[in-house]
Amino acid sequence: MDQLAPTEKYSPYRFFSAEQWSQFRADTPLTLTGDEIDRLRSLNDPVDLEEVKRIYLSLSRLLSAHVEASQLLFRQRQAFFNAQDIVKTPFIIGIAGSVAVGKSTTARVLKELLARWPSSPKVDLITTDGFLLPNEILRRENLMERKGFPESYDVGALLRFLSGIKSAQSSVRAPVYSHLTYDVIPGEFVTIDRPDILIFEGINVLQPGKLPKDGKIVPFLSDFFDFAIYIDADEKLIHQWYIQRFMRLRETAFRNPDSFFHRYSQLSQDSARAIAEGLWANINLKNLRENILPTRARADLILRKGANHLIEEVALRKL
Repeated sequence: MDQLAPTEKYSPYRFFSAEQWSQFRADTPLTLTGDEIDRLRSLNDPVDLEEVKRIYLSLSRLLSAHVEASQLLFRQRQAFFNAQDIVKTPFIIGIAGSVAVGKSTTARVLKELLARWPSSPKVDLITTDGFLLPNEILRRENLMERKGFPESYDVGALLRFLSGIKSAQSSVRAPVYSHLTYDVIPGEFVTIDRPDILIFEGINVLQPGKLPKDGKIVPFLSDFFDFAIYIDADEKLIHQWYIQRFMRLRETAFRNPDSFFHRYSQLSQDSARAIAEGLWANINLKNLRENILPTRARADLILRKGANHLIEEVALRKL
């Protein structure tokens, strides 16, 4: 049984083509400009205003309904307990998916759209990159070639961060990651102070982990999410996008002498492509198959991309 097949009788999802999905926009206004989209999108991601109209405005409207329902439930709980001192907690949106599939663009576009709702909510965005173990530890534990796999993250720090956010604590700190040096920046943090909405993006954020045999509570990252999104595409397409991105970075960011990957900019095109193919096959493809793709069915919404890197199908979990 493939519960993600639109023809599957027992699927927990409803499926929509991009055109069908776009009709749910209703009167949701377009609050972004073309120049802003250019600033928000990642390398090799062709999202434009038309894609925002087709996909993201309907998604913004759906999320608005979920946030409003969450706020209503909060007020009802206040009345139920007759306790006005109960603090409203942030609405957390998790975004998962493979490397090179476009998670960062989706997260940034959503952040801007949600912050421009008429209610002007405070929206923050955090990625899991900062919670990777420092390279020094990864090398010591022989995990550098497992970077991005579940065991390469400081899971305790991730859980403490999300617990602090969900407890409505003020000034919760998250570590900062440098894609230039390919490492966590020592002593540098970003502070998140009681947002209305937090977008939490990372390849393995829907990973459930191992269940204890004794029934003790073991929290997962997704336990803190109010809504989870998975960005999906065929494996062959993600492979193609990863190689294209690597080759583009070789001509741009990798040329910086401070870049961890600077050495790759000095190679011939064929040698650099061979390196990229090896990184894909030995690290990113394994992580996709072993850890990331198996979490897809845990998402509330799946955005499936086609060959042009634009979304072709939307799967929404039934209530």
